[in-house]
Amino acid sequence: MLFDTHAHYDAAQFDSDRDAVLSALPDQGVGLVVNPGCDLESSRKAAALAERYPFLYAAVGVHPEECADWRDSDVDELRTLATQPRVVAVGEIGLDYYWPENPPRALQQRVFRAQLALASELDLPVIVHDREAHGDSMAIVREFPQVRGVFHCFSGSAEMAKELVKLGWMISFTGVLTYKNARKSVEAAQAIPMDRLMIETDSPYMAPVPHRGKRNHSGYVAHTCQRLAEIKGIAAEECAQITWENGIRFFQISV
Repeated sequence: MLFDTHAHYDAAQFDSDRDAVLSALPDQGVGLVVNPGCDLESSRKAAALAERYPFLYAAVGVHPEECADWRDSDVDELRTLATQPRVVAVGEIGLDYYWPENPPRALQQRVFRAQLALASELDLPVIVHDREAHGDSMAIVREFPQVRGVFHCFSGSAEMAKELVKLGWMISFTGVLTYKNARKSVEAAQAIPMDRLMIETDSPYMAPVPHRGKRNHSGYVAHTCQRLAEIKGIAAEECAQITWENGIRFFQISV
């Protein structure tokens, strides 16, 4: 079975057929999925969705692109959501310096720190979004040595990946690993021990080859698994088993 450790089924792209897509996943070899929130509303939806499907879990958090309206009291609602039994992480949180219209960097950093502190308080792992912000992301997670997490949709260098592994963190790859121009991601995957790797779709975004450009869903995580297996020189079945075990250990899911 496959574990898609990051997919956004609360997204509007699934409004027309959400139940059909989710209900079909077990027959496609997908045994577990984690749905992270991106703001308070999507975190509420993610937590509610996780109650409806036995293979679906949630994370709650405010994404850096969505933090413009952040109030310090938002931590209180996140704390309440995070205590629900099917919420397994704080996320998706982090820094995104790619889009010039994103909230100010100082605000992103403040919100990131607040949510890392919440994760520390609740003893939950975090799911980190890091886009064009590698130096600041690394500096801030180092401020919270008691927190462990995953850099999802990893876009950093092999050297950065090695540093994260030393800190006890996990690395997760999307369908980007299947793209022809994914040299940097391939080098990072080569550098990381198998026991620190997870796979994901980031649905509905970033569909892997041969579905690139389509709406993504967790059934396509098999393509990322196959590519990662090729990079690591192991069978796809072994890659699926190892990343499954890594995921349930990281999120502390009982299966």
